[in-house]
Amino acid sequence: MNDNNRYDDIKDVYWEKVDADSGKIKFINMNRRSTVRTLVKLCCFILVAAVSGGISGAYIANKKESTKIYTPDNQLLVESNNGNKKQEDTSESNIYTNSISKVAQTVGLSVVGISNKAEGYFGLQDVGSGSGIIVDSNGYIATNYHVIEGADKVTVRLSSGKILDASILGVNQQADLAVIKVDAKNLPVVKFGDSSAVKVGDIVIAVGNSLGQEFPSVTAGIISALNRKIEYNGTVYKVIQTDAATNPGNSGGALCNIKGYVIGINTLKIGSDSNVEGISFAININDAKNIIKSLMSYGEVSKPYLGIYGESVTSQNNNVQGVYIQQVEKDSGAAASGIKPTDILTEIDGKKVKSLSDIEGILQGHKVGDKVVGKIWRNGKIIEIEIVLSENKESE
Repeated sequence: MNDNNRYDDIKDVYWEKVDADSGKIKFINMNRRSTVRTLVKLCCFILVAAVSGGISGAYIANKKESTKIYTPDNQLLVESNNGNKKQEDTSESNIYTNSISKVAQTVGLSVVGISNKAEGYFGLQDVGSGSGIIVDSNGYIATNYHVIEGADKVTVRLSSGKILDASILGVNQQADLAVIKVDAKNLPVVKFGDSSAVKVGDIVIAVGNSLGQEFPSVTAGIISALNRKIEYNGTVYKVIQTDAATNPGNSGGALCNIKGYVIGINTLKIGSDSNVEGISFAININDAKNIIKSLMSYGEVSKPYLGIYGESVTSQNNNVQGVYIQQVEKDSGAAASGIKPTDILTEIDGKKVKSLSDIEGILQGHKVGDKVVGKIWRNGKIIEIEIVLSENKESE
């Protein structure tokens, strides 16, 4: 028996154990061991690779997260400074530049330049200039009284450049208003707004004849105060205060809101003695309209009044406060009602009276011939009286 190749199929063996009794040798197949070892190594490799990949991925992810830029959802924060500036410029242009330019072009057609001429050594000479607003297409123009005061001749320059002679229809020195007329038809007229609706902070535009040279000139500002009480020639005015720059040539011109409606008539005379800078005043159009209508129709203004002169007083114990009457005009409503000097007027038409301006404000809501109930303090007693408002024609 040939045993030389009996174990050819066994390539490698380990001597596991020799049993002395049986004399047998047990062989272990290394191919199975090798497969198991390979699988173990492969699992270890995969595990190590997974752990390494996880660590590497976490490191890279953390690094990227630390360098990531947050994008806000507020687009104003996202846009560049140039973009924001462009947006702001566009917005301001729409609100201010375009609107003011449009108002200037529209209202400017209805604003005129006025020249005041007086006889001098060398004949007629310019002694002043101002502005006016066309209130009727047939040539009626409203302006300030002081613009045409003392004039021997008045000329008007239209926005077209045409110069016309003007006649003075009527003036109201106390209100600093006047109406003049030129021989022309189909003139562009201003649109009146409601001055009672304006608020502090509203944008306003002054259109006029600045310094008598540039026509029309335009400045803009805001309403800085309402119902400012300014005294001029013994009269207390409730005017609109604005920081829109105005010059002497602007007097009589238009103060407009951002929609182009006239809410006031600029006046440089009122408040000129107050030594103020950076602000100017305008007669509110609601008060001016009735005066303008009266001047157009009658050449004068009829205004209800009491016919008294006095000053504000307050008793030491503050029990009595009102207007101490110093003088009562003859044939006035006050005289007819029995009011006497030394009386103290405390109330009119159910409203407390503390000053002459309070009286004027109350009478603005009445007309000549109206009856109002007043209260006076006399000799320690309050007396109730009825006053018929008389007529006060203010014309020069």
